Amino acid sequence: MSTLTVRLPDDKHNRLKALAAHKKLSLNKLIEELTTQAIAATGDKKRGLELLDKLDSHFGS
Repeated sequence: MSTLTVRLPDDKHNRLKALAAHKKLSLNKLIEELTTQAIAATGDKKRGLELLDKLDSHFGS
């Protein structure tokens, strides 16, 4: 697993933290979900959807 540091304005960071809390996810898991959705939208759609299905089954969504 890799580590990535992202610099965000405080207001955006706070909004992401609030969204993660609302979804009962860690901020890290939320970012993971969002990047998976980005892959589905812009990359290999079939593989992206498979990853989303895997996330959904893991989190019971």
